[in-house]
Order: sequence, then C-alpha cells, then structure tokens
Amino acid sequence: KVQLIIKKDNRREVKKANGGLPSSLWETYSAFANCYGGVIILGVAENKDGTWRTTGLKSTDRDKLLKHFWDTINNRKKVNVNLLSDQDVEIYEKDEDTIIVIYVPMANREQKPVYINDDIFGGTFRRNHEGDYHCTKLQVKAMLRDQTDNTMDMDVLDDVPISDLNYEPFRDYRNRHRALKPAHPFGRLNDSEYLRSIGAAAISNIDKCLHPTAAGMLMFGDEYNIVRHFPEYFLDYREILDPTIRWTDRLQSSSGEWSGNICDFYFRVYNKLVKDIKVPFKTIDGNRIDDTPVHEALREALANCLINADFYGVRGIVVRKEADRIVFENPGYSRTGKQQMKKGGISDPRNKVLMKMFNLINIGERAGSGVPNIFNTWEDQGWVEPVIEEQFDPDRTLLILSFDKKQAIKNSDKKQAIKTSDKNKRINPVIKN
Repeated sequence: KVQLIIKKDNRREVKKANGGLPSSLWETYSAFANCYGGVIILGVAENKDGTWRTTGLKSTDRDKLLKHFWDTINNRKKVNVNLLSDQDVEIYEKDEDTIIVIYVPMANREQKPVYINDDIFGGTFRRNHEGDYHCTKLQVKAMLRDQTDNTMDMDVLDDVPISDLNYEPFRDYRNRHRALKPAHPFGRLNDSEYLRSIGAAAISNIDKCLHPTAAGMLMFGDEYNIVRHFPEYFLDYREILDPTIRWTDRLQSSSGEWSGNICDFYFRVYNKLVKDIKVPFKTIDGNRIDDTPVHEALREALANCLINADFYGVRGIVVRKEADRIVFENPGYSRTGKQQMKKGGISDPRNKVLMKMFNLINIGERAGSGVPNIFNTWEDQGWVEPVIEEQFDPDRTLLILSFDKKQAIKNSDKKQAIKTSDKNKRINPVIKN
C-alpha cells in the first residue's frame, strides 16, 4: 500500500470504494455543496494516527466506478443537481494503486439546497467538524428563501394599513436624507410617494391601495407590529465593558421603551459604538462630520449586519461591545460565502430594499466593497485582522472586530500561514513510497 502524508480535514473526505461507490459519498457531496465545497478522495482510508493510506483500488475498477459515478450524479432521483464537469474529477496512480479525486464546488444560492434521494428535507446535508449532518427543516427553508432574486423584504404586507408605520423614525430618516442630499429628486415628493420611492411601501395587487412592504415595516414599524410578520425578530445591543458586571448597557427591541425598529436601532447603537473610539472625530446626530475610516468601518459593519440578516431566523441580531472588541452577529449564513465576503466585488444582500434605504443616507456599500474596506481600515490601524465566522444549526454569521494590536509575525509563522491558506486550493495528493 502507499502511505499518504496529508491528513483528513473538514474540507477533505477519504473513502475506500473497493467494493464500488460508497453510499455515503452522496451525503458528503450534498454536505460539501451546501457549505464551502470540498474534496472527496476514493481509494484511500484513514489510519488511527490520522494519516492516510491507499486501499489497493485497481485501475481495472476505475472505468466502472467512474461510469457509476457519472450515471448517478446525473440521475435527478438520486441527486437534484450536478455541479461537476469532467475537469472536477482527476485520476492518480502510484505503482498499482488508483486514487480518484472529486472536487466538489460550493453551490450558488440559486442551486441550494443540494439534496439526495429525491427528499429535500431528509436528504439535505451540511458539513461540520464531525462530518456530514442532516439539515433541519428550518435550514432547508432558509436556503429555499434565498433562491429567489426578490428578497424577503420586498413582500407587500397586504393586510397592514400604511398608518401602522411609526411616523417619528420615518420623519427623522427623511430629514436626514434631505440634509445629506438637498437636491435629491425624492425631496419634492409627498410622504406616500416618498415611501414608495424608497421601497418602504407599495401598491397591493389585491386592493390597489398603498401598504407597507416588509422592509418598510422593519425600518419604520413598531416592534409589536413587526413580530406579527417576523415572529423571531429581535434586536439586542449589549455593552460589556466591566467583566464584573453582566452588562454596562443594553438595548432590546422588545423592551417597549422605544420603537424597536431597525432605523432607531441603527442610530442608537452606532452612537454607543463610537463614543469610546480613541480616534479624532466629531458627530452631530450620527451624521458624518470630520469623519474617520474607523467610523465608516463601524457604520458599514452595523449596516451589513442588519441588511444581511434572515429575519425569519432564530436568536435575532446581537451586537456586543466589549473592552477590546465589537461583535456583530446576525441570523443567516453568508449568501456569497465568507471567503467571497472578505474578498468583495460581489454584492448579494439578503434584504435589497433595506440596503437601498441605508444607501440613500450614505450608509453601506452597493459594490460589495464594504467588508474589504473594514479589513483595510483595521490593517491601517495596526489592529488584529477581523474574523468572519459562520455557524450552522442555527445559521448565524459573526463579524468580530478586535482592537488589539497585531504582533510582529516571524518568517516561520508567515510560511505556516501560507501553508494554511493553501488548504483551500486544489492540491494534488502528495504521496511517498
């Protein structure tokens, strides 16, 4: 047998395949496709110490295995979508051992969920540190919601009168827009026309009357009305600056002491976030005056958290300000994937209308450059690189901004960092006799 010097990890899975294609291959295919992709390696087994060995798969078995694989992956009763092409399957031979390497890409949101056995709820899998696991119905439904081009905040609430919107935050928003862009054409519109133009209201196809959209309700509604349409809706700001105290400040949408909507939450929380930032700044009612890149980055991070939240997801939005870091946490996985999110260039918000409304008052980026700008700002300040973390079951996305200074990186550490990054690239299995 041939000894392999690379080890199994969360993005690579080895399977023997000596007696034919293992049935677990398709669970792993679904799991990789619904997460970040991965590599399935046939003809290899794992030793007790975590290293790999070839299993003696013969070249005479290769064509039979490949035909069975392609026949199965193109069978819609077995796999609902084939993400692979010929270039995604490679063959390696060493002495008399054959290895088949299958590169599974991450599915686009339009293709998810990728499931098997013609069973969308029972046959959808994801990947975690322990291996493949069944997705819950909530996770599958979240993927289905994300398939469409129309985002959830575009829905017209046909049974809700326009009077259910809270006029105060709407007035404050409009005054802010007018102050920032006095020549904007929306400034001449009456309130009803203005609400339609920014996407907060729309004419219903049912009664031909003006009703709030989901975005309008989230942005300008009262919490007790919002939860009628989004039962899991919850906004939570926690300030924990003294470790001996559970929290030094807290703001919750369900307290009944304020409107509880996104517009009010954003400006209340933003002002709390920046009050202790030790950089030169000046603000008037949250408007950018003598702005700094750090303030812009914090606005972007908070807006990004709200814009990309799945408001049907559980646990709500949580913003935690600690002595040495700020954590932004929202329900829902990243629609573009966290690597693309960090790289930027692609904008695919979960709530397009909310993004438009923030953009109109100069908050947020439309070009997918917001998160890269946050990373660049943190690098310019000499702070530890931000961390994007995704959690599944339930689906949540975290952005962690630390104010700790970076330590000098040794050359050996740099080499190790390069090796780690290479794990996500296609690497031919390294073998030795």
